[in-house]
Amino acid sequence: MAMKGQLRRSIASIFLWTFLYFLINSIVFVTIPSIFPGISETLEKYYVYLSVGITLLLGYMIVSSLSDFAYWSIRLKYEEGTAGAVRSVIKIIGVGSLLSGIAGAVAGGAAGVALGGFIGIVIGQASQQIIGQGVAGLIVLVTRPISIGDRITVSNETGVVRDISTMFTVIERDDKSVVMIPNSMLMGSKIYKFQSS
Repeated sequence: MAMKGQLRRSIASIFLWTFLYFLINSIVFVTIPSIFPGISETLEKYYVYLSVGITLLLGYMIVSSLSDFAYWSIRLKYEEGTAGAVRSVIKIIGVGSLLSGIAGAVAGGAAGVALGGFIGIVIGQASQQIIGQGVAGLIVLVTRPISIGDRITVSNETGVVRDISTMFTVIERDDKSVVMIPNSMLMGSKIYKFQSS
């Protein structure tokens, strides 16, 4: 029941931040210049900075609310690790989209499209490994080829699975040392599971 309450709060948060974004934009760029015509010249000089600041702040809050909504939606059916992985991936993609959109809007026209696309590619390349790890972690958490407590051999490492997170699977070897295997390696190699005796 608490999860459904959190889900409702995250939906309300999405609507609240979206409403505030449009309200603040209309007040700053429409209402104030129409009431105080002398201010419109000053606002024009700082229009880009105001717009970027408002979009960054409130856009980030909207992305955070969307990622929380995804988290609580998935938490209704899956465990916390899976939901947390989805939230992280959505937040990374959302912030990257927000930054490339802002860059494109600031440059304007064809240059804006080119700049926004370029920044999108740079962000995508920079976060490719992180997103790949997160997606692999999601697949491991959803498909559950292994579970905590399983004795496995993967990537030439043998031991007991102690934790499965978004980025790594933690294996405790027989000598009590701990190995953190990236989930992308886990998905790309053979996994040997041993029956518990």
